[in-house]
Amino acid sequence: MKNPEQKKRATRLLHAGRSPEAFGGAVNPPIKRASTILAKTADGLYNTPKSLYGRMGTEVHDALIAGLKELEAADFVHLAPNGLGACSLAMASFVQSGDHFLLTDSAYGPTRRFATRYLKKMGVDVTIFDPRINAADFKALIRDNTRAVFFEAPGSLTFEVHKMRDLLPVCKEHSVTSIIDNTWGCGIVFQPLEFGFDVCVQALTKYVIGHSDGFGGAVMCRDEKLNRSINEAATDWGLSMSPDDAYLAQRGLRTIKHRVEAQGQSGLKIAEWLEQQPQVKQVLHPALPTHPDHEEYKAAFSGPSGLFSFVLHIEDKESIERFFAGIELFGFGFSWGGFESLMIPCNPQLLRTESPQWKSKGYGTLIRLQIGLEDSDDLIADLKAALDRL
Repeated sequence: MKNPEQKKRATRLLHAGRSPEAFGGAVNPPIKRASTILAKTADGLYNTPKSLYGRMGTEVHDALIAGLKELEAADFVHLAPNGLGACSLAMASFVQSGDHFLLTDSAYGPTRRFATRYLKKMGVDVTIFDPRINAADFKALIRDNTRAVFFEAPGSLTFEVHKMRDLLPVCKEHSVTSIIDNTWGCGIVFQPLEFGFDVCVQALTKYVIGHSDGFGGAVMCRDEKLNRSINEAATDWGLSMSPDDAYLAQRGLRTIKHRVEAQGQSGLKIAEWLEQQPQVKQVLHPALPTHPDHEEYKAAFSGPSGLFSFVLHIEDKESIERFFAGIELFGFGFSWGGFESLMIPCNPQLLRTESPQWKSKGYGTLIRLQIGLEDSDDLIADLKAALDRL
């Protein structure tokens, strides 16, 4: 594609990494299921510009990496087999025994588990902080040996948005590497590297693949020194992404902008409707003006995506069972970002130690919704029927 900088974003995402001429005329790159790639000569094993070992990637991985660079405005991309692998890689790349690490209380549960269990085994001291912490209190947590901080915006399950405009300057002042899980913003409604973060992580399993049929993760940055640290950890851990999953991810990049925008608008419409229902105690969607972090959301995000939570007043088991009984269009399943709508009760898995609203019980019944590509009116009707059963 000539002069890509002059093209619109949707066009650039559609073409990034694609080369039909190099693919024998095929629109999409070939899938090479290969551990061994033969050289023409023995000397060629060591004197080629690209590794001849399949774990290091083939054309389909190159196409995906090029697309992710466009998606997140990144200079460097490292692929991982799944989102947790990407989060773990990002965290472990910048700390060693004796270091201190900061983690938001609203991080994805397995991310928190890796930090508090595995990093601890590495000899790293981990401090959990309130996702709504202010700059002064955040600065007070930083020690001489604090090396990195991990954010997630909006927060997993509870959808807080950090005071990023205030906290990032503190990170830079103290040379603390800032990492953020941007799976919700996915590069479409938020680009953290443009905003000032050092490292951006995505679970490609979600919006990038977009069809609930593959796994993948990515760690992205712009700085060469940070890239070397990530590359060393990824190489030492032997991390890679299967060619089939890489194919699904690069395919998903071609439609991600249109899917996320459609799901985001449907999600916001449903969130606005839920906010008016008497059975609903609170709707946790940062695009709503009533959300406590709405101003932070407006400063960073260009629009919504299709994932949010709400809280019911009721907590007794019988009422909860009546609510879920008869749900028709929402599947009960983990993960999100696919074309289908999903619903999960969050109380059984929610772990918070620093967030005032959530660290004690009695907050109601927390339910997360993944809004798919069904008609929003049909999804509202399904939710209305569930609320009417209470």
